[in-house]
Amino acid sequence: MTKTRIRALTCCAVCVALAFILSNVKLFMMPQGGSVTACSMFFIALAGFWFGPAAGIASGAALGFLELILGGYVVHPAQMLLDYPLAYGALGLSGCFREMRHGLTIGYTAGAAARFFMAFLSGIIFFASYTPEGQNTLLYSAGYNISYIWPEALFTMIIVSIPAFREALARVRKMIM
Repeated sequence: MTKTRIRALTCCAVCVALAFILSNVKLFMMPQGGSVTACSMFFIALAGFWFGPAAGIASGAALGFLELILGGYVVHPAQMLLDYPLAYGALGLSGCFREMRHGLTIGYTAGAAARFFMAFLSGIIFFASYTPEGQNTLLYSAGYNISYIWPEALFTMIIVSIPAFREALARVRKMIM
């Protein structure tokens, strides 16, 4: 294994650890699962942005399995895949935007949207019974999942837009690359 690959693996592991720690800092919890956390999705998107989509998706899947093992809720094997490794792995799609101007912001937004899509599908397929009577299941799943994924995404994008934060990230990236 080359020195560069070891460095990437180490950095991705640190990103997974930071994401997991921050996922336990819950700012708001939803009644049937999901919560607004303190920027936990960001570190998986960062791993993807710095080291490419494969590393980001693998980091996200690792986080998803950690979340599953240490407190997941499973009703079906396909739901387990959608809600954990696929949903968190989707955050690593940020790596597809690494060559673009504002690539981190665009990639993070794309990753959060992909995570939302996985949760939305899971809500429709496996949790439709939670839809209040008289409401559309598609709209309910969309609203429910938007209510915890997008507030965190918006909060994170505000943090990332702070010049001092961006400069600190650039310095860290320079040190690890």
